[in-house]
Amino acid sequence: MPPLVEVRGISKRFPGVRALDDVSLAVAPGEVLALIGENGAGKSTLLTILAGVQPPDAGELFVDGKPVRFRGVPDALAAGIALIHQELNLADNLDLAGNIFLGREPRRAGWLDLAAMHREAARWLAMVGLDLDPATPLSRLPIGHQQLVEIAKALSTQARLLIMDEPTSSLSARETETLFRVVKDLRGRGVSVIWISHRLGEVRELADRVVVLRDGRNAGEITDRGEIEHERMIRLMVGRDIDRLARRPSHPPGDVVLAASDLRTPAHPAHAISLEIKAGEIVGIAGLVGAGRTELLTTLFGITPAVAGSVAVSGRPVTPRTPIEAIRAGMALVPEDRKQEGLILEMAVRENVSLAALWPESRAGFIDAAAERRLAREMIAALGIRTPGDRQIVRFLSGGNQQKVVLAKWLAMQPKLLLLDEPTRGIDVGAKAEIYDLVHRLAGEGLAVLFVSSEMEEILSLSDRALVMHEGRLAGGLSRSELSEENVMRLAAGNGSGRMSA
Repeated sequence: MPPLVEVRGISKRFPGVRALDDVSLAVAPGEVLALIGENGAGKSTLLTILAGVQPPDAGELFVDGKPVRFRGVPDALAAGIALIHQELNLADNLDLAGNIFLGREPRRAGWLDLAAMHREAARWLAMVGLDLDPATPLSRLPIGHQQLVEIAKALSTQARLLIMDEPTSSLSARETETLFRVVKDLRGRGVSVIWISHRLGEVRELADRVVVLRDGRNAGEITDRGEIEHERMIRLMVGRDIDRLARRPSHPPGDVVLAASDLRTPAHPAHAISLEIKAGEIVGIAGLVGAGRTELLTTLFGITPAVAGSVAVSGRPVTPRTPIEAIRAGMALVPEDRKQEGLILEMAVRENVSLAALWPESRAGFIDAAAERRLAREMIAALGIRTPGDRQIVRFLSGGNQQKVVLAKWLAMQPKLLLLDEPTRGIDVGAKAEIYDLVHRLAGEGLAVLFVSSEMEEILSLSDRALVMHEGRLAGGLSRSELSEENVMRLAAGNGSGRMSA
């Protein structure tokens, strides 16, 4: 029996980058195939070729053993291949039925057949475990249910292969479990899935087989489900062993850099938060989705000004009402969504790195091109940004290197306090290790670091101490010796006791 979908010798080149080099891959009917690799390994390029978004420069594509050539996404959909992007492609202003059949609405005598559309939508929603009225507005659904609507939409096209790109990156643990059940049910129905994730625990739980890409080439394959192990996957991905959980030596804390007293955020005005961060400290903020972690960072940085309370940086009172005030006080914020909030993707590395520092690098209102170039090259060298040069467009860098560009932009301002929101979201284990090393090096140089993470192992391995939030309040603080998954989860669930020192 031929594979459902197969690619042979696929190659693709972009300006200055060879994204894929003679890559081959096959997916069997009813198989969950994990495709893994570091950022920049070529996964996304391969997915877009499979989904008809762009053609390969060389190589062959087969469906049911027959050669095909996709001229666009409709051709791929007609062949039964649907791509579910990491950023969901849904319309908030439509109901569930409208989203599922957008652009393919059933009609009768030229008019929309709403009864047929709702009837069919209910069938596809039931297939992914959603017992909802198809007339429900999408905007009322949590992100996890929206992810399932996206899958129902793909299945309604008679998709036989679902390509899921980082599908759990924005989901809670409970939503992730629901998605796992749906994927396993689809496998039982004969639907194939290509699962792309940097979370190797997910790969170990779901995958029947693993294909690994490295530097745009096939790096290896794990064909026996019983041999899908963390360390083996990492070795194939990066070509070396990485001790991801090693706790680096902590640095002796210095003077207090950040002092917040009775701070009340607009999202949770009923709860006052007080905390201190010292120079050289790396402090993690843990908690469940909706606990108020990101809201605390945005309030500290003046994006959503505090309702009440006070903030001081290095002993100087400053309660930012705008990000400009926070920057002038010595703060920097690396946001969770680097593409939307941290970078200008169509601009060069040089321009992104100097973006926050334009005013000191200007002469009479004009950009000092020589100073901008010098600053960019210094930061590229200091952070080890892998780029063909400082004129490279940021969009074409890997996720890990994009994250380094965001860090470079703020480190160029020489801040006293670095705020990091999900600092390694969507980047691979190799890039994570580099970001961890960089954060520890910065702390060793005296920078104070306050970071939010939804990854437990990141909290445990990176933090000198951790603060745990529950429903907008500070539930407790844990020293390095007290840090454990059990202690963090007990506080995050609101049913434990922790030291309230922050």
